Amino acid sequence: MKQLLPLGTLALALALVGCSGSGAKTSDAVTAPEAPVGDKPTGDVEVMAFKGGYDIDFYADAAKELSAKNPGLKITVEGDPNVADKIQPRLIAGSPPSLMFPGWKLDQWAAAEEGQLDLLDQALASPAYDGKGTWGDTFDPKILKLGQLDGKQFVLPFWFNVWGMWYDPGVFAKHGWKPPKTYDELLTLCGQIKAAGIAPITFQGRFPYYMVEGMLLPWAQDIGGMKAVNDAQNLEPGAWKSPAMLKAAGMIVELRDKGYFEEGAVGLTHTDAQTDFLNGKAAMIPCGTWLDTEMKKTMPKGASVEYLVTPAASGTGDPTAVPIDVEPWMVPSAGKNPNGAIALLKYMTSLDKAKQFVSTKYTLTAIKGSDQVKNLPPSLKAPLAAFNQSKTQWSYELRYWYKAFEDEIENGLTELINGGTAEKFCDRCEAAAEKIRKDDSIKKHKVGG
Repeated sequence: MKQLLPLGTLALALALVGCSGSGAKTSDAVTAPEAPVGDKPTGDVEVMAFKGGYDIDFYADAAKELSAKNPGLKITVEGDPNVADKIQPRLIAGSPPSLMFPGWKLDQWAAAEEGQLDLLDQALASPAYDGKGTWGDTFDPKILKLGQLDGKQFVLPFWFNVWGMWYDPGVFAKHGWKPPKTYDELLTLCGQIKAAGIAPITFQGRFPYYMVEGMLLPWAQDIGGMKAVNDAQNLEPGAWKSPAMLKAAGMIVELRDKGYFEEGAVGLTHTDAQTDFLNGKAAMIPCGTWLDTEMKKTMPKGASVEYLVTPAASGTGDPTAVPIDVEPWMVPSAGKNPNGAIALLKYMTSLDKAKQFVSTKYTLTAIKGSDQVKNLPPSLKAPLAAFNQSKTQWSYELRYWYKAFEDEIENGLTELINGGTAEKFCDRCEAAAEKIRKDDSIKKHKVGG
């Protein structure tokens, strides 16, 4: 579960300049010190990491292993679900940890633009942990690019998520249902599911971005191509009222009006909705690839989850396109031991360790070949295939750039589910985009450029 906490807001109060950014182009070049290359690490390394569905045991074990291989190196790993709240004041005070994984709650692009993060380009150009080629060459370039600002690497993606919809294959087999590939097939299936006394679709209503990334924007892409999604994220005039966006919102209205959403889902948290899905109260749910791991401890006996690409709407878009999210690791520029931090990152992202992460944490990583494991979790096979077969991979960056705008999108979507019209939703989003466009104090960013 992700919620952004803008660094720039608090930094501004301390007379620092803050704004958010992305791996896209911006108008002002960002300069920052280069991180060292991680050779012969010694000294103390403090690591602060987000403790969520994947816990921190992998990072802690890797730290112990690397310390054992390097006498004089001592690495401590602290994990907390609210670690970003602890990191933020330390960044501003100039006493951050040497290495951090705050999750998406902290605005990493504001940190980069405020000079709080080291550049990683020099380290990525240095030898990989195993000495075979450069460290940067071990990463999938499409994923690595999502950690860039002004073409410079400030964020290191380690693992990533693929968005789509999920179902229980056992439940589908029991009823003779087939996973839908198109929106028309989805409508037909939903009718069958409803007739069986099951809610066809539930969703994480307290956190509407799940539906934005799992349904609304994928459908807008299907209908209008990546231009429709990119224009919306880039605040192009009229983009949020485009025919593609209006039709995508209308598809959600159609599902609502046919009674295909679980009643009361708008008030459910992510785990509430996912629990209802696993307990058979609903047949499908939009989510990312963390679903299996996040719900593993509460998975009912006999239940399982399987991924499907969001059933495609007809249009001019790429039917193979998949939305993805990356999880960010960063080296603070004021950290005491950046060389040790890079050494740990190199070790954690080495092929053997990345394969271990895939096998034990049930997610995909940005390291080439890390999916080539004997015991690839069944829940990863379909999203991996979708990712490998996709011609287009895209990320919903807007929600990290413009928090107030994202709030309007999410509030508008809640209003839509509660009975609003597609036209009103699009008008509301376009008005919010216009407000951002006209505010010169907010730095603008672009994707797809």
